[in-house]
Amino acid sequence: MPTANDFDHTIAFPILIGDIGGTNARFAILMDANAQPREFPILATADYPTINEAIQAGVLDRTSLQPRSAILAVAGPIKGDEIDLTNCDWVIEPKVMIRDLGFERIVVINDFEAQALAAASLGPEYLDKVGGGEILASSSRVVLGPGTGLGVAGLVHARHTWYPVPGEGGHIDIGPRTARDYQLFPLYEPIEGRISAEQLLCGRGLMNIYRAVSKANGVEPVAANPADVTSSWADGSDPAAVEAIELFVTYLGRVAGDLAMIFMARGGVFLAGGIVQRIIPALNEPRFRQAFEDKAPHSAILRMIPTFVITHPLAALSGLAAYARTPVRFGVSTEGRRWKA
Repeated sequence: MPTANDFDHTIAFPILIGDIGGTNARFAILMDANAQPREFPILATADYPTINEAIQAGVLDRTSLQPRSAILAVAGPIKGDEIDLTNCDWVIEPKVMIRDLGFERIVVINDFEAQALAAASLGPEYLDKVGGGEILASSSRVVLGPGTGLGVAGLVHARHTWYPVPGEGGHIDIGPRTARDYQLFPLYEPIEGRISAEQLLCGRGLMNIYRAVSKANGVEPVAANPADVTSSWADGSDPAAVEAIELFVTYLGRVAGDLAMIFMARGGVFLAGGIVQRIIPALNEPRFRQAFEDKAPHSAILRMIPTFVITHPLAALSGLAAYARTPVRFGVSTEGRRWKA
């Protein structure tokens, strides 16, 4: 069990908060507990050799403020003093950041921990409900988001505190169910011999589906990237893109329903990231909730669980800001994930 020492709530303002994904890095500075975050332009991780150079050029060189602390959410497991990102070449070295960038303290958490913090703190104006069900107060929640990869986190409420539960749930297995699935699954590109959820439910996963559909239909793929697929789906110009989005939504519903059962997420399932924000009309069609609820013998339970699209443009930063303002509200264990000057 975590001890009191695992939850270190000493974080001095001003605080740099950062959401480091596989493709983009987003930063803001929080001056104090009552201030709104001062946001900086989104940075492409490929444009900077290291995160230190990105912070220096993209944040510190653009302001006279010197943050005393940093809270970073990263896409990858946090082990030791060198943190490798799953889908990015950056290596985060907090001791080096303290030495070179002048921080007094750094806390590093999982990127979907930050999304879970957002799911606990965002107002209804940033939640677009999909289908039925109602939030049961103080009940577990789940956040998942297709992006560069597939992020997953749980959120458990106990002792008047929200505890985010990070993990690598995007790498669970997913298998065929329908006749069309059995045609397509042999055409999906596997990872080390298997089809994981992330092989289908992220940007490259959408392309995996699209290429398989095109091949099964005996046509040459037209779309070159996920943005092409979503735009061709939106205008109906490419039948393979339309089916790819329909399958993407169906698979997302299946995985979201599985995770809802694992956590018994009566507090809701929250979908995060730019991909889901762009395909809200497809999510509002029946197939997403049908796949989500098709969980015999527990379909009745799934029908009671609500699903939402998080529409805040910088949800992870919003979650980090909520944690930075009142860390005692959240059970974020910092043992092995905090560094001091």
